[in-house]
Amino acid sequence: MFLEAIYHRPRKNWSYAYNGTTIHLRIRTKKDDLTEVYALAGDKYLWDQTMEYIPMTKLSSDEMFDYWECEATPPYRRLKYGFLLQQGDEKRWMTEYDFLTEPPANPDRLFEYPFINPDDVFHPPAWVKDAIFYQIFPERFANGDTSNDPEGALPWGSAEPTPKNFFGGDLQGVIDHLDHLSELGVNAIYFTPLFTATTNHKYDTEDYMEIDPQFGDKDTLKKLVDLCHARGIRVLLDAVFNHSGRTFAPFVDVQKNGLNSKYKDWFYVRSLPLEVVDGIPTYDTFAFEPLMPKLNTENPEVRAYLLKAAEYWIKETGIDGWRLDVANEVGHGFWREFRQVVKKANPDAYILGEVWHESSIWLEGDQFDAVMNYPFTNAVLDFFINRTADAEKFSFMLGKQLAGYPRQASEVMFNLLDSHDTARLLTQANGDKRLMKLAAMFQFTYFGTPCIYYGDEIGMDGGHDPGCRKCMEWDESKHDKDLFHFYQTLIKLRKEHSALRTGTFKFLKAEKNGGKIAYLREDDNETILIAVNNDKAGNTMTLPVLDRQWTNLWNGEGLSAKQGQLTVKLPAYGFAILKAGQ
Repeated sequence: MFLEAIYHRPRKNWSYAYNGTTIHLRIRTKKDDLTEVYALAGDKYLWDQTMEYIPMTKLSSDEMFDYWECEATPPYRRLKYGFLLQQGDEKRWMTEYDFLTEPPANPDRLFEYPFINPDDVFHPPAWVKDAIFYQIFPERFANGDTSNDPEGALPWGSAEPTPKNFFGGDLQGVIDHLDHLSELGVNAIYFTPLFTATTNHKYDTEDYMEIDPQFGDKDTLKKLVDLCHARGIRVLLDAVFNHSGRTFAPFVDVQKNGLNSKYKDWFYVRSLPLEVVDGIPTYDTFAFEPLMPKLNTENPEVRAYLLKAAEYWIKETGIDGWRLDVANEVGHGFWREFRQVVKKANPDAYILGEVWHESSIWLEGDQFDAVMNYPFTNAVLDFFINRTADAEKFSFMLGKQLAGYPRQASEVMFNLLDSHDTARLLTQANGDKRLMKLAAMFQFTYFGTPCIYYGDEIGMDGGHDPGCRKCMEWDESKHDKDLFHFYQTLIKLRKEHSALRTGTFKFLKAEKNGGKIAYLREDDNETILIAVNNDKAGNTMTLPVLDRQWTNLWNGEGLSAKQGQLTVKLPAYGFAILKAGQ
């Protein structure tokens, strides 16, 4: 038994309240080292009467470790606990202090979850588990009002996108095409920034309290939000609180007045005058971009201004939450206060941080509800698209991530495969729509909320920025109708089957040096098995199952298991979504 590999801490993803009555416990052990693990748990004030051994199951695995999990429902909302570790007949009891060869005589030195305080329970908005997002880059989605076109705007789709050209996309254009979104089936929109700025992407905010005139105005946004809500579509806006734009009035004042500016402490100024020396600004910025000076969110005036904006747009227009740009470069104290302000304005608001890496420090219930799940993106692309990871490696990448977050965070994680910051999915797949479909199918049958980047559903391509920011194609003769129907079907299945949205996730098969995977999604209502063949040749997969009868939800075909084994035939780059029962 490799005790040095065993890890647990009584917080974060290892010991947390899933709801007001249930505690999830997790422990890490060396891969394939232990045969059984139990949580030894009870109330410290009634230990003898409440002590029990709770079996733990493998939540996931990676190259080096297994991650075990169990649920405890303490009758008085407090828990003392340790672990019984077994390798065949060998047993060890793990306490907070030591490993023992005999059961601990009393609970004094066990781990502790002191009390499930309602304020400490992480409650992301329930609606997000049912959401299918659609990302819109407003300048390139549709031009519905030519009267507000910026100077020099080009005819729609008449040129390749560049970092500086404009085509006149606006909010009225989105209103005009809501039928397209409803027909597709999405029920949430994420907009990149709408506020006044100089660029076509609007990440250089000039005024946080005004909609950019080229998009419309506050009334147009309110109309759009109301129309979306009437269709059951939520609306998420993008907030750029890490930095402003160079034309932001306080920064203009510092440029003009230097040390005499009352706004000089709104930014991180290393030296005056404000200038760029050898490619590096004399003030902190996003990256080294002079157009984007970094805001000092520890300054009380800056904090008050930004929090006022966050509250204002929720109350004024009824938006359903915020996506937070460059969220990992802003102090945690600011985000904690941000959450309090936003949740007071709308307790059901979704707070989504842009973090491209492991994000557990932001997902403890006091800052974000979720992050843009780029580790998920990387895993899916490596397996399905880039083909640099085999099925086993793919399962390890996801297994490590599942163990790293509380389940309620995983259930509302923002799962994307491309965006305005990446090459489009079809381009990354080198135009192979079979690979694109496999990746999207996995995205829609996994934990978390899926997001479609505008135009992917009709077969749009495009390389990295600016290529991924093409004008939306509205000529239906140029739409890939088969791909649109594919996305429609995925969305319909996800909406109809709760296990695909909120059920548990477990790999049944992840082939070493191969492309076959199978996994289960289960909840109290149904069991769904997904089998995938990410290979250029057809394959047959035989899987152990408990149920005899299965139905392929994609084509209605019935299958029968024999002696606890279900055989599934899959074409090249094929999949089957199978529901247990008639």
